[in-house]
Amino acid sequence: MRYLALTEKDRKEMLAAIGVSSVDQLYDAVPAELLLKKPIENLPNHQGELEVEALLKSYSDKNRAASEGPFFLGAGCYKHHIPAAVDHIIQRSEYLTSYTPYQPEISQGTLATIFQFQSIIALLTGMEVANASMYDGATSTSEACLMAMRIKSGRKNIAVFGDIHPDYLEVTKTSLDLNDAKLVSQIDESCAAVIVQYPDFHGEIGNLDEVRAKCDAAGALLICVTNEILALGLLEAPKQADICVGEASSLGVGLNFGGPLLGFFACKKEFVRQMPGRICGATVDVDGKPGYVLTLNAREQHIRREKATSNICSNQGLCATAFTIHTSLLGEIGFKQLALINHKKACDAADRLAKIKGLKVLNQSFFNEFTVELSQDAAEVNKKLLAKNIIGGFAQGNKMIIAVSELTSAQDIESLASELEKILN
Repeated sequence: MRYLALTEKDRKEMLAAIGVSSVDQLYDAVPAELLLKKPIENLPNHQGELEVEALLKSYSDKNRAASEGPFFLGAGCYKHHIPAAVDHIIQRSEYLTSYTPYQPEISQGTLATIFQFQSIIALLTGMEVANASMYDGATSTSEACLMAMRIKSGRKNIAVFGDIHPDYLEVTKTSLDLNDAKLVSQIDESCAAVIVQYPDFHGEIGNLDEVRAKCDAAGALLICVTNEILALGLLEAPKQADICVGEASSLGVGLNFGGPLLGFFACKKEFVRQMPGRICGATVDVDGKPGYVLTLNAREQHIRREKATSNICSNQGLCATAFTIHTSLLGEIGFKQLALINHKKACDAADRLAKIKGLKVLNQSFFNEFTVELSQDAAEVNKKLLAKNIIGGFAQGNKMIIAVSELTSAQDIESLASELEKILN
């Protein structure tokens, strides 16, 4: 860690260099109600390096890691086992230090890995093409909406069908606001696309054929969002979609106290030139040997800004590599088996929790995440669970979204059920 304090003189010189008179001018685009009106409480003023290190250590000691007891929190980030080989391989210098592979002649390893990542995503989603370089599920969703608006020129609405991750909707709304577009609930001819989540935010597995029919009637594209990519190892690939996006960090990347994440993005081949990010393609060299290159670069880093499809600028190559290693170790059969184990454990958990008075399982279908309705406020219930070293599910009023994985033991499920029986009765 480095802690480099700035003096008031330093700040004034930096502001003068970029042509503004105050730091506040840098935040003109942020709504006033979202800006701090006073310093954060209990956060001390500047101190020496030793003091700062000690303070940050005291904060980190308050963390309760996901591995330190029963853990049932999901809602977009999931706790899975990551093989030791993943960390070992990505720390090799050719992967750890690689950024954008601008020179293919010295970046074949990185390019081959990106190509493999795209191939896996295309296979799982049932789409014809996939890219790399999406930050996370939320930004890939917003980029899909902007792409749909480019394809359906003149249409300024995006319809939301069913339960979509609220964070994804917030990020998408911000992007659409900047483009004079908006999210709506009605599907009609003003809509460039319809977003549906599969499974939805509360774990329910919807009928994509039904949504496809509504899209066709309105002449809109179908954007399918999946925030737990492992679900596609058990569910049918969402081939009904025109664009398929979501979150892939649950495999290879891990929780890491909240990031980094790994978005994925795939679509039908006819829309390939409107995709954001970059696409790696396979070819042959002058000697006929296989090789890999960046085939499409639609980012403003690579081409003129007015022609760019996106300002997404992170390579995300390391996270994509970690995902590719993990899924390659599993293989197609192992991927499906892991998905089946997750579903089986979720069924065991739902069956056990359904026996508790004051709790109702709401789902008719689910993969490894389902929603329960409690007789008490879910956030308050979570506080009581945490006092027993159990991290509960995502709280939403008196509802709780419970996530289960291969790392959830039968004892974990029983511990949760036993404590919930005490709390609710």
